[in-house]
Amino acid sequence: MPQKLQRLMLNMLGAASCVALCTAMLPVATAQAATKAKASKQAKASARSKQRATALAQDTVEQVNAAQLDVAARVLTGSADCEFNQRVHIEPASGQPGHFHVQFAKARYTMVPQETTTGAVRLEDRRAGVIWLQIPSKSMLMNARLGQRMVDACTVAEQRAAVNAVQQATGIGITPTPVTATTVSTPAEAAAGVAPLQPLPEAAAQPASAATH
Repeated sequence: MPQKLQRLMLNMLGAASCVALCTAMLPVATAQAATKAKASKQAKASARSKQRATALAQDTVEQVNAAQLDVAARVLTGSADCEFNQRVHIEPASGQPGHFHVQFAKARYTMVPQETTTGAVRLEDRRAGVIWLQIPSKSMLMNARLGQRMVDACTVAEQRAAVNAVQQATGIGITPTPVTATTVSTPAEAAAGVAPLQPLPEAAAQPASAATH
């Protein structure tokens, strides 16, 4: 076989082998590219999710000043029994000083203290427009936007104990004031200068039969 023909055949075989090899590697390269694109897309989505979570956390967590922290120290936590056999649960927010989670029914609110002029403890979730108001005898949950009470007459153990102590204190050392007879005169008698009627002496007030014994 002439050498030129041999070279031509070798070149054709080499080209065919290269084409076959490239064809075999094409799916692998395509899969790798798809995997890289998917990973890049997932990384971008994760970064966006973290950014949204960070923004939400910064928006949710309000800055609390020293005066609000003083109010927070007076917040009564735990389960509060309310009217109509309802219940509200109050607990401090973990890792967020001055913040509280207030749960009622299926709703959960994140609240911070607000200063008041009356001395009452006020927690507020401004995003939801809900307020938890605590006074010594009871607490209540209010919808500030509607101006309506959501649940009232809520008390924790400390409030119930305080109410009982006040009730017991007001019932000690009080005796009924005796009612004494007083002189009475009608307007006509007073105008005529007539002396008012005097109460009878005790002996004279007794029946005659009783006085003879």
